[in-house]
Amino acid sequence: MKAAVIVFPGSNCDRDVQVALGQSLRRAPDMVWHGEAEIPKTDLIVVPGGFSYGDYLRSGAMAAQSPVMRDVVAKAKKGVPVLGICNGFQVLTECGLLPGALMRNAGLKFVCRDVHLSVEEAQSVFTGGYEKGQVIRLPIAHHDGNYYADDETLDRLEGDGLVAFSYCGEDGGPANGANPNGSARDIAGILGQTRTVLGMMPHPERLSDPALGGNDGRAMFDHLVKALG
Repeated sequence: MKAAVIVFPGSNCDRDVQVALGQSLRRAPDMVWHGEAEIPKTDLIVVPGGFSYGDYLRSGAMAAQSPVMRDVVAKAKKGVPVLGICNGFQVLTECGLLPGALMRNAGLKFVCRDVHLSVEEAQSVFTGGYEKGQVIRLPIAHHDGNYYADDETLDRLEGDGLVAFSYCGEDGGPANGANPNGSARDIAGILGQTRTVLGMMPHPERLSDPALGGNDGRAMFDHLVKALG
């Protein structure tokens, strides 16, 4: 299996993904600069977190216009799995691979802490390493993670089983005060209609080794390698 991580000016989690994914792959993924017109033949593309282009204009908006994103979109439409984490989720909504938008956090402040997530859908190459209803802990670090879509879109996402992760309490109960950003219906991550694109605000790469304080994120990368290898 081959994997590629896109690198934008301002990315700060591209190397974290390189390390975390490399542990599961047992070799380093390709690091592809945003100015490249084409991605080498690959089985997985990761659009990492960070603050591409300093979040100028709008989070993810400028990165979505980078030359490499045309090939990301083309490959995604051909079925190559694409994972967007944090800023990567923002980029995937901006380029039209996922519906909705990521708005300013409801509290209007940058939030950096661990959150608990309920795995809402385990039937995908990204989430198959978890059990439906499982509660996992992952870090977040964002200023614009408030997921928004109109009610019709939200109903479709829930009805079609395309909500991958939701914010929840530590015991798996309703998020209530545990929703860190005001995201609609406590959504933390969504799948595209074909289930081969995933956007999520929490960072699995930041909690994928016991040395980091936990490894709930490791199951995602391990399962991707197993499913796509």
